[in-house]
Amino acid sequence: MFTGIVEELGEVTAVENLDDASRFRLRGPVVTQGAQHGDSIAVNGVCLTVVDHEGDEFTADVMAETLDRSSLGALAVGSRVNLERPMAVGERLGGHIVQGHVDGTGTVIGREPSENWEIVKISLPADLSRYVVEKGSITVDGISLTVVEAAPDYFTVSLIPTTLALTTLGLKQAGDPVNLEVDVIAKYVERLLGARGEQPVALPDTLGSAQ
Repeated sequence: MFTGIVEELGEVTAVENLDDASRFRLRGPVVTQGAQHGDSIAVNGVCLTVVDHEGDEFTADVMAETLDRSSLGALAVGSRVNLERPMAVGERLGGHIVQGHVDGTGTVIGREPSENWEIVKISLPADLSRYVVEKGSITVDGISLTVVEAAPDYFTVSLIPTTLALTTLGLKQAGDPVNLEVDVIAKYVERLLGARGEQPVALPDTLGSAQ
């Protein structure tokens, strides 16, 4: 399990395209510390398994299903990526519960800079819209963020300077794809209510939670 708190901005150093998969080599001095074969590392929000590592680089295989459902297929040598190791038991949950299982992709629609923060507007697939609510949590390229505005086909997030400087969202421009993972709790609630034949209760547009 991850928390959506990016540990470092890594880099793709090699890509090998196979028949039904791709093999990536990535540089990440922080996340490779103590890394072993079989460990998990989230790359732009996608949980990948370490195949091998040497120095500050590690290799991970990505199957066709993951390439089809995420933006990892667009990565090339030199691409910057968000990296995070799984949360250790007993550590603080700084973001929210993140599985590293991408639900779909969105596209950066636009950016609105301000003096101390920046609003980023991202398209939202129709089948994920019901899971996204204002002041709720969403994972964008592995980053735990609070939803500012939730519309049927897009949402916005407000980014502080630290997020802009230390993650890929500081580099993304209009038209760039991003990986999206909605709050897994919302999906479980929907499934449980559906099994009981109940309809989810409509929530107010704004909840009294801190951003």
